[in-house]
Amino acid sequence: MSTTLPGRRVVFTGKQQVHLESYTPEQPGEGHIRIKTEFSQMSTGTENIVFNRNFAPNTHWDRWVKYPFYPGYAAVGTVEALGPNVTSHKIGDRVVWRGKHSSHEIQSVATAFPIPDGIPWTEAIWYALAKIAFQGARAAQYQLGDTVLIIGAGPIGQMSVRWAHAAGAISIIMVDTASDRMEFATKGGATAAIVSPIDQAGDAILAANGGQLPRVVIDTTGHWAVLPSALPLAAKFGTVVILGDTGEPSKQTLTSDVIRRGLRIVGAHDAHNNEQWNDATIAALFLSLANQKRFHLSGLSSHIFSPSQCEEAYATANRERSSTMGILFDWSKH
Repeated sequence: MSTTLPGRRVVFTGKQQVHLESYTPEQPGEGHIRIKTEFSQMSTGTENIVFNRNFAPNTHWDRWVKYPFYPGYAAVGTVEALGPNVTSHKIGDRVVWRGKHSSHEIQSVATAFPIPDGIPWTEAIWYALAKIAFQGARAAQYQLGDTVLIIGAGPIGQMSVRWAHAAGAISIIMVDTASDRMEFATKGGATAAIVSPIDQAGDAILAANGGQLPRVVIDTTGHWAVLPSALPLAAKFGTVVILGDTGEPSKQTLTSDVIRRGLRIVGAHDAHNNEQWNDATIAALFLSLANQKRFHLSGLSSHIFSPSQCEEAYATANRERSSTMGILFDWSKH
């Protein structure tokens, strides 16, 4: 099956320069499928760092971001063409994958995951950001009845709340300066939502956690300045997970809490897959929990743009942080 319309995709051509360009969708090869995209999701943290070039020279960010740069983290859509010998998928299947902001995409059958009928597009698309947050949950090594502090109520922070809730944490405290985001956190399982800069939130955190510091602290912000404020908030022998990937890692500093109170600091990243937990297995778990309504996703997609509005979409992500959550491109309008 071939497409009759040209493809369209979002491209960064330089710092704060975004355009919609045309291209010709390819035919899928053996073991691959072509998917017509319904929605793609912006990862506002990562994509804003890339869009604004908020990273230092000679970092992994600097080595990664070369122009033209094609952004995107997640997409959902419908299979429209099969490569030779593909039997695992069929035309018309609904799938989610780690996709770019493009109208069509070629994917291996191993990287396009079927979406259960009961999950809307705008909820299934959270798979990619949920997968990243899952790596933070793995690094935290949650226990039943655990106590958790999550710093940053953005998309990754919201997914972190939901994994802690699914894992049986009894205390899940969210801290952010953006009050508009706190309703999403409480719906997802947060037991306390504290609107405050993290360096001023200590007393409120103690009050929310029965006078004790939480065993786990997860920094989802990607801001280098947060770490020295996060470390004093973890309980003795506790764990601090650095889940947000800063563009300026040389500025992150330690405090005496690390040695004095025996803290464990662990980094978590999207790429930390293993045989047990990888894109396929985490997708299966996420989609199962979402289908059972045990992973609250309704209403998280706060803004939907036509791809032709890509300049406004990134401007909104930069300008209106506190009032945005999931920002989607609707490719039915490309």
